[in-house]
Amino acid sequence: MSVKKKLTKHGNSYALVIEKAILELLGIDDQTLLQISTPDGSTIVVTPIHEEEKDISKSLSKVNKKYKKTLKKLAE
Repeated sequence: MSVKKKLTKHGNSYALVIEKAILELLGIDDQTLLQISTPDGSTIVVTPIHEEEKDISKSLSKVNKKYKKTLKKLAE
């Protein structure tokens, strides 16, 4: 799917308005965290972070913190 959009002035910033149909298609609402990246410096990628991904990230951070030395030795 491809849609051409213009940015909308929002205070001192600009916003990209995403239609409800696209939000529903992606399972995004006003509580969904979005990860914004620019992999090649000229493209914007917006990825929803769903609850499962947040839980996995939290768990991974805990494991990395707790077993940092062991994981470092395994990587050698």
